[in-house]
Amino acid sequence: MNSDSLLQFPCEFPIKAMGRSGDDFPPLIVAIVSRHVPDWDANRLSVQSSRNGRFQSVTATIQAHSKEQLDAIYQDLSAHEQVMVAL
Repeated sequence: MNSDSLLQFPCEFPIKAMGRSGDDFPPLIVAIVSRHVPDWDANRLSVQSSRNGRFQSVTATIQAHSKEQLDAIYQDLSAHEQVMVAL
C-alpha cells in the first residue's frame, strides 16, 4: 500500500461533480474522466438532479490505478468553469 494514500490500487472509485443542469453537463464529465481513464465504461455514470432541477450531480465510478490519476481527474474537473464542486 502506498504510504501517501489510504487507498489500495487498483480500486473502484466514485468521482462526483456538481454543476448547473443542462444537456451538456453529463457529457462534459464523461469527456474529462475519459481523458484519464480511456477504458472507462461511460455506463458507470449516474446523474441526479436537485429538487428544483437547477443543478445536477454526476457520479462516475472508475477503476482507479493511482493517486496521481485521481489527482489529475480532480484537477481537470475543478478547473472547468461548468463544474462547481468535485468530490
